[in-house]
Amino acid sequence: MAGVLRRFALEKPVIFWSFVIGSIGPVMVWTVPTIRREYFGYKGIPALPLTYPLPNGPRNPPAGYED
Repeated sequence: MAGVLRRFALEKPVIFWSFVIGSIGPVMVWTVPTIRREYFGYKGIPALPLTYPLPNGPRNPPAGYED
């Protein structure tokens, strides 16, 4: 296996390194968020509100805009 990879890296280095770099991406999906949380204190973004907050006071409907 190592001989095949070595020969492929020498004969077609662009394809070999493209495969190496491309295979690192899926691994980073699981490792980077864990490292950010544990070592850098990343807490994530707050959840977006799903509804618009209603005001506490009385609501005055607009007047004078009848068509």
